[in-house]
Amino acid sequence: MSAAAERVIVMITPQIKKEKELNMDSLTWGELIWVNIERPTEKETEYLGEHYSFHHLDLDDVLSRIQRPKIDEYQDYLFLVFHFPIYRKRERVLTSSQVSVFIGQNYLITVHQGELNPLVKLFRECQIDEESRQEYFSQGSGFLLYRILDRLVDYCLPILDKVGDSIEEVEDDIFSDRKRSTVREISMIRRDIISFRRIIWPMRAVIGSLEPRVRRFVKLDLSVYFGDMLDHVDKIWDGLDEYKEIIEGLSATHDSLASNRTNEVVRMLTIIATILLPITVVASIFGMNIPLPLQNSDFSLIYVFLIMLVVIGGMLYFFRRIRVI
Repeated sequence: MSAAAERVIVMITPQIKKEKELNMDSLTWGELIWVNIERPTEKETEYLGEHYSFHHLDLDDVLSRIQRPKIDEYQDYLFLVFHFPIYRKRERVLTSSQVSVFIGQNYLITVHQGELNPLVKLFRECQIDEESRQEYFSQGSGFLLYRILDRLVDYCLPILDKVGDSIEEVEDDIFSDRKRSTVREISMIRRDIISFRRIIWPMRAVIGSLEPRVRRFVKLDLSVYFGDMLDHVDKIWDGLDEYKEIIEGLSATHDSLASNRTNEVVRMLTIIATILLPITVVASIFGMNIPLPLQNSDFSLIYVFLIMLVVIGGMLYFFRRIRVI
């Protein structure tokens, strides 16, 4: 082996070893490379800073989980931040997961926490299937970005349907006594809707303004494709608006029904207390240590019960006449 070849091997081997130590994978087809980084750390951002001319503020934003969706445009690349919802079954809570994207003429870099299954599955699909890799990579980095975003936006629809199913279950429970935790269910659904709206609202503006800026990184006109994706985002937003109104209406209905049930209980207790009051007076009178009529009779107890029954009957008749019961 020549000395020049040995130097090349020595230079390449440390580079490959370094990439394997990072939380990143890459796919290449033609001149386009897709670098996927899951659970980024400072090592991955240092690697990107060494091999790409990215602004250091963008690299800092990659590690931050509180960035709003945005587009930062530079001469050679775009830096994008997206948020998409994920539903955690164990905690029964809807949260957001951030995806940071660097897109240039011959590369696409996605940085995320690995929680978004559509993105992970799409990368695995391209790793395994040569035809998928050719289909997604052949039209440039802009088209690959569209395919990723389209998968992630469509991923929001089943979550929206789950919120709708939960609302229907709560609606059934409100008018029945099967569940006593309806208030908690309504509060959890309202919290999920608020979180979902907070995620989708800034995404509409970002996706709506994305196509003209990505145009230089794609080989065909994607205006129709991005327009269709924006329609899906608007559909999700309209669904969330509808669910927000429904859950607020259900909350008001539940409060009204609960108040009505409380009033019914208070009314019945008031009637019972009103009926028992004269009986208590009769019992108190005959319990006094003074001479009273019928006191020395062998049937005095029966007479007292008869007086009480007459009083109860009179009270019930009175309440019936005034339509209280």
